[in-house]
Amino acid sequence: MGQNALGTTTKRSWDVKLGGIAKVRGMQILSRFQVRVMATVIIAAVYLFEAANTSAQEHAPERAKNPFAENAAALEAGSRLYGQACQACHGGEGRGDRGPALATGVFAHGSTDGELFLSIQNGFPGTQMPGFSSLKTDQIWQLVSYIRSLSGNNEAPEKLTGNAKTGAALFFGKAACSECHGVQAKGGIVGPDLSAATRFPAQLLRQKILDPTTSMNPQARGRIATTVSVTTKDGRTLRGTRRAEDSFSLLMTTADGSLQRFEKGDLAGFRYEFESMMPSSYGQRLTAKEIDDLVAFLKSQTGRDLSKTAQAPIAGGLRWERIRDSRKEPGNWLTYWGDYQGTHFSALKQITSNNVAGLQAKWAAQMPGDSILESTPIVVDGIMYTSGSPGEVFALDARTGLQIWKYQRRQKIVNPYEGNRYNRGVAVVGNRVFFGTLDAVLIALDARTGLPLWETKLADTMEGYGITAAPLVVKDKVIVGVGGGEYGIRGFLDAYDAATGKRLWRFDAIPGPGSFGHDSWLGESWKQGGGATWLTGSYDPDLNLLYWTVGNPGPDFDYKLRKGDNLFTCSVVALNPDNGQRKWHYQFTPEDSHDWDANEDVILIDREFGGRPRKLLVQANRNGFYYVLDRTNGEFLMATPFVKQTWNAGFTKAGRPIKAAGTDAEPEGNVVYPGLGGGTNWQAPSYDAGRGWLYLVTQEYGQRYVLTPSPYEPGKAYWGGRSFGIAESPVVAIKALDAVTGQEQWRFRIAQGSLSAGVMATSGNVVFAATREGNLVALDSESGAPKWRFQTGANIATSPMSYAVDGKQYVAVASGGVLYSFALPDAP
Repeated sequence: MGQNALGTTTKRSWDVKLGGIAKVRGMQILSRFQVRVMATVIIAAVYLFEAANTSAQEHAPERAKNPFAENAAALEAGSRLYGQACQACHGGEGRGDRGPALATGVFAHGSTDGELFLSIQNGFPGTQMPGFSSLKTDQIWQLVSYIRSLSGNNEAPEKLTGNAKTGAALFFGKAACSECHGVQAKGGIVGPDLSAATRFPAQLLRQKILDPTTSMNPQARGRIATTVSVTTKDGRTLRGTRRAEDSFSLLMTTADGSLQRFEKGDLAGFRYEFESMMPSSYGQRLTAKEIDDLVAFLKSQTGRDLSKTAQAPIAGGLRWERIRDSRKEPGNWLTYWGDYQGTHFSALKQITSNNVAGLQAKWAAQMPGDSILESTPIVVDGIMYTSGSPGEVFALDARTGLQIWKYQRRQKIVNPYEGNRYNRGVAVVGNRVFFGTLDAVLIALDARTGLPLWETKLADTMEGYGITAAPLVVKDKVIVGVGGGEYGIRGFLDAYDAATGKRLWRFDAIPGPGSFGHDSWLGESWKQGGGATWLTGSYDPDLNLLYWTVGNPGPDFDYKLRKGDNLFTCSVVALNPDNGQRKWHYQFTPEDSHDWDANEDVILIDREFGGRPRKLLVQANRNGFYYVLDRTNGEFLMATPFVKQTWNAGFTKAGRPIKAAGTDAEPEGNVVYPGLGGGTNWQAPSYDAGRGWLYLVTQEYGQRYVLTPSPYEPGKAYWGGRSFGIAESPVVAIKALDAVTGQEQWRFRIAQGSLSAGVMATSGNVVFAATREGNLVALDSESGAPKWRFQTGANIATSPMSYAVDGKQYVAVASGGVLYSFALPDAP
């Protein structure tokens, strides 16, 4: 059935057909009314089926085909539309003007018909390319047809006389092309990647080899200088490829592949060059046959092949040993929490409680998308790596905010019931950047270029799985958890080889038959047990133990379906990172019926407890208690409430909570403290080892928890109940707690609660706190007194972090769709 499925003609045909089946051997078995109802149901079902298929096609652009390909009428219509909608920016016949040329057939955001369709329909937030969603589907396909025709894609295939295999040997050998150019992640990064060189005509490639001044976009208006030469005040001259620039700053990649940063005012001079960095001597160095072979090799490169790029070496860049010893270089921020211990603390002290009043915004990077930013950046040697909206990753110059590269990936599959459209960050090791996607894929990018190296699918997003958390690199492994605890998933934690993307082990957060803890689930309830692992864990290199938290059981409220402790939900588990084997666990909230997952930061501290030094793990849990455990063996040492709570009547000697009567979710409802969002949530706390205090955001309120059983349906929310507010205003505050006793030292009231806006303490006696209403606030670490604030103008849904470049300390935080960086004024 087509788009007229509910039109008159189609509707009549269904009436006739169903009217016919209403009789069997002359006997009326269905009334006309019943048949009409059946017709309506079937038509609706078919329509929904088509809609689902259309949605799937739109989110799988590589599979979408242009129904008007090579259609003369469509080409004519597309030409008219182009003149009305596109020519003002992209120039006549796609030759380029304010926007890039389209006549080359080379498109930065994907070159398949379906990808072009989506680019036109949706545009690109943060650029001057708008979306044309008001155009009809047929009109967009007509535009695609016309744009395709500009590059001569319908011409006969080119005849090549060279040998691709011989050309490959030349590329990586005698011709030394690979010193600057990469193919399938092998080679240099100074020049453009040539993994998709087949998009260029063979004659143009040949001409470029013989004459490097040849433009690869001969139809573009004018020429763009990509090479720059700078002279420093001490007399040095450097020449390289321009990577990013504004009126004051310049970033360039020199011939050795290193990124150089310059303030233009500090240079003796600089100039743009139209001459390529590519040697001009190939015509003398190579024979005509060798050039033909090179061209044949380049024409064989039809696109980036992840089965080949995954074989690229991981050497260079950030060594794992530097992450392990990150406290030795406080100017960098090398993991999601700043270090393996989860402290979210900066030892930088240039900004102090005495001078923080002079803090200024130094730069702001726009990252607009379909969700506000929740990411915490990584900074490695002056380069900031961060995620934007789901599927986007950026590399920025941490001093200026200039964009070095951007990677963008559209989801291949979208669960129509998908929630939590956020990404909270990336991980870096070697020359690779790792991040997860909402369709449950882990991706590795080249940290120097942003080009993809491998991607691995963890699970089926149509069952509710997704990745929102920043991965954690431990040695040669990338550790990543999954979200979807409200969808009846069976949670797990995975480790992947950082070099190849191969899965090395999986820890099932919900134990299956025969495994320890399986008997803590009633019947078959473990199959939809929840137990998401969606927040980044911590790691002790000395003990070689990985600590990861596990989320709520499923369904969230209906505990009667899953009677038992429901391991390992609402727990912290200690794992051997080499093989994923459990060493110990502690469960904060057995048989939870309040959605109090344990996905909060676990902080590893070394303090005296009970009169002797201990290796401790501390956590302010969503259930309202502050916990102290021995991290070597999971021994329960202490727990004390940090907000009002009514669910717990005490603890056994072994640390098992004693549930107070009448505090589970029930059909008639029970009022319990804390509320659904918890006494705190996943927003970052911060631990100051020098002072021995923990700083965190707290929220004190209660809610009525009501059990309303609901059936499990794959990929849909599986709550089993609801929560309702009561006539009471939450008390929201930033608090300082003694890290060993949990006793409050001071509090600073804020206006609005948040699940995500956290804090960061520094050695400068300052606690930086983000607030939901858009304020970044600086508080005195000792007293909690406010010292400075900046209103960003948008919701802050993440936590601040700090880094240094060239000896200058910065504080960064995302707000809405903008990433801000602050520093003290430059010296006069």
